[in-house]
Amino acid sequence: MPTPPLPVRYRALPVAVPVVALLVLGTIAWAAAWRIGADSAVYRAGALTLLRGEPLYDLEPLATLPDWVRLPFTYPPAAALLFVPLAAVPEGLAWGVLGAVSVLALAVTIRVCARDSCRWSRWGVVAALTVAALALEPVWKTLFLGQINLILMALVVVDVLVVCAPGRSSRWGGVLVGVAAAVKLTPLIFVAHLLFTGRWRDALRGLGTFVALQGLMFALIPGDVAKYWTQAVSDPERVGSVHWIFNQSLNGLLARLSGGASWAGPAAIGIGAALAVPAVWLVVRLYRRGEALPALLVTAAYGLLLSPVSWSHHWVWAVPLAVWLLGLGRYRLAVAVTAFFLIAVIMFVPNGAEAEFDWGPIAFTLGNAYVLAAAGVLLAAAVRERLRLSAGAPR
Repeated sequence: MPTPPLPVRYRALPVAVPVVALLVLGTIAWAAAWRIGADSAVYRAGALTLLRGEPLYDLEPLATLPDWVRLPFTYPPAAALLFVPLAAVPEGLAWGVLGAVSVLALAVTIRVCARDSCRWSRWGVVAALTVAALALEPVWKTLFLGQINLILMALVVVDVLVVCAPGRSSRWGGVLVGVAAAVKLTPLIFVAHLLFTGRWRDALRGLGTFVALQGLMFALIPGDVAKYWTQAVSDPERVGSVHWIFNQSLNGLLARLSGGASWAGPAAIGIGAALAVPAVWLVVRLYRRGEALPALLVTAAYGLLLSPVSWSHHWVWAVPLAVWLLGLGRYRLAVAVTAFFLIAVIMFVPNGAEAEFDWGPIAFTLGNAYVLAAAGVLLAAAVRERLRLSAGAPR
């Protein structure tokens, strides 16, 4: 007689462990005044600054930051409003709460991306995959820093693959993408994704949500909104040195290659524009063939390449990529992707100050591993799709 399956609450236990652990660690961090979660401290400080009516975009770090964090608030004004719940939580505990929510968001992302595969979509397997994904450099670094990447990814995945799924009509389609873009501008690329895949109503709704949130903030803090859109948004140096190794974008690669030359930024935009042609064509082809997840992954990879600053912890999209490969039964490729982001060779290349300007060919290749891999895979996938089309595959 077969053994009955465990209830979902027991199968999801592996996810509960890191969630509870982060909450406990957050409590300890608060009580012991640990210096952990620099980015969550910035989120919380932005919310406190908004509530106090103080300026968000002064050059100096916010007065509401702890003395060990010297970072500016680099996010759109609406982000400060959306971060307000963190203001109600003590400093270290805010890091733990954000980390716990991030782990849950990671599990949701994996569940949605695995739903077409019965084998990988079971809750017990999803829980195990979630725990395994914590070892990947973009994921553990997101949690360590108190970043919000996993939550934003979950918002996009749920919106694009569930709410805006082909054949569905929802008046909420695109809203989550708009909310994600109001926290960080980079998810705006997914508004374009919805548009190019024929979901123009959802794209307009996403853009409208983003604009409405900016309009709300203009009514509340017009000076800060004006300063952000006229000054802060065009200054990538506010988030750190663009040439630093952990900026794994085309802009970062060219800044390192050129020794920080002024032409690097425009050249990155030019290369990004050229890459848009195969990227958009590939997205449309995949989506029309019913492959919504790989189409989304292409957009995510292109967005990471195009963004002026894509820190290595922004590359959490490696997780749905590995899950998609598992669902296809391409286990070796899934293992390769996992190993690539597990080993994270960029962690071991000399960097900092201007060390990136003195790299030789090997260090340059390893130090730009995420960028080179993503650009290479994108171009290879486009060529493969073109060959498939030439061989008589349906348009």
